[in-house]
Amino acid sequence: MYETIKWPEAMKPSRSPIHFTNELEVAASVETIWSLLTDPNAWPSFYPGVQHLQLLDGHKRFGAGTRFETNLAGQDVYASVQEFEPMTRIAWGGYPKVAENSKAYHAWIITPTANGCHLWTEETMQGQHWIELARQAPDIFWLTHEKLLKALSEVAVAREKPRA
Repeated sequence: MYETIKWPEAMKPSRSPIHFTNELEVAASVETIWSLLTDPNAWPSFYPGVQHLQLLDGHKRFGAGTRFETNLAGQDVYASVQEFEPMTRIAWGGYPKVAENSKAYHAWIITPTANGCHLWTEETMQGQHWIELARQAPDIFWLTHEKLLKALSEVAVAREKPRA
């Protein structure tokens, strides 16, 4: 049985017009997945569309409360880490800089398995900005997360392969 997301009350799926989940079995260790998700320098190698990520307040890696700026879903966004349990879960909430009233909450749960780990990612989005993007391309957010999981898996597996 997998753990569930610890949704902030305002961002629960029942309160959000956009909600989607993605999951994947990965033949890489929890430690490798965690190291990639919490390293801002690694994000461009697996996160679709991410070209830059800047941690604020002098942080070098993600941790509880870490604030950051990046470009996600084609949008410049401001976010902060709101869940942080090492090797198990991480989640951030934020908004696009062009529409602060449009919010998103993106959570990850990493569960060890016999052959590596199970990745579960789930996101809720609210606000006219996100709704309009979803109208233009109804599956765009879900498809982007499918690509994200596949790319993260490939990078993690390649990182664990023994050097010849």
